[in-house]
Amino acid sequence: MGLESLFSLENKVAVVLGGTGALGGAMASALGAAGASVAVMGRNAERGMERAESIRREGGQGIFVSADALNRESLMKARDHVEKTMGPVDILINAAGGNQSGATLQPGDDFCHLSLDAWQQVFDLNLIGGTVLPCQVFGETMLLRNSGSIINVASMSGITPLSRVVAYSAAKAAVINFTQFLAREWAPRGIRVNCISPGFFPADQNRNLLYNPDGSLAPRGAQIINHTPMARFGYAHELAGSIVFLASATASSFVTGHNLVIDGGFSSTTI
Repeated sequence: MGLESLFSLENKVAVVLGGTGALGGAMASALGAAGASVAVMGRNAERGMERAESIRREGGQGIFVSADALNRESLMKARDHVEKTMGPVDILINAAGGNQSGATLQPGDDFCHLSLDAWQQVFDLNLIGGTVLPCQVFGETMLLRNSGSIINVASMSGITPLSRVVAYSAAKAAVINFTQFLAREWAPRGIRVNCISPGFFPADQNRNLLYNPDGSLAPRGAQIINHTPMARFGYAHELAGSIVFLASATASSFVTGHNLVIDGGFSSTTI
């Protein structure tokens, strides 16, 4: 079997929830380049349509579908639209997520006074809406066909918690645990469930933490670079290979319940 057929996603339908973001969008483009018909899903219509158009410009098939990850009816409506327009969903990427400033400890903050409302919002976005609910909605039709690949987006901070982002780290740890649970449950039904844990990839939600307004490294950004053997941040396109590998029923046919770390060596470094 040649490499092209090994990683080909021809005749597959993929949904990228959170595809309107920088990292989710790069994943959507990677799936489109591999031959999948891609539904870019999220709430930002302008970004979603731009991403879908870029997939089409590269010769792929892409559409934007509006959906709220925290709303079951919205997800069901989006799923039905995709299946009517493109066909049954074979691949689900759960890339919606983020953090809340109120759930982040600032220097001098006391954990005992951390907002539990903000904590709940972070868990809802990353675990419930960003992972569990879409797995239920899209997994329901995958189970009817005994086939599918689900890729959840966790984080390196879900393995070893980062300082300050306590709720986000805990939520992403829960995503990894849930991925292993669902992989065990659905393996007999032909559905593989894996996750990736990106390290530090500059995006809208973390750029201000990593860089100063003048473009130089912020103190936290410098700390990260000094702790990363590859001595740089990741680029969104560097997630492409991992996503296509896990999405392909040929290339990763015996891979499920796995957490693939993509962090430039950050998690392998101590002192």
